Amino acid sequence: MSEPLVRIVRGSLNDEELAALTAVLAARAAAHQAAAAAATAVVEPIANWQRLERRTAYYSPVSWQQAA
Repeated sequence: MSEPLVRIVRGSLNDEELAALTAVLAARAAAHQAAAAAATAVVEPIANWQRLERRTAYYSPVSWQQAA
């Protein structure tokens, strides 16, 4: 069995401390869920082709098209 994430060793929490702990744990859970969703997201490839008849045959090395 794994250890618990949070353990109160001594004392008790007042209302403000409990609210702060709840906010931290909720933010951590949301960040973990967002990271898991981003890891499983499917990235669609971008089409990187052009019709050959619409491309010019040559661009000068100092042309503005090469700067992009």
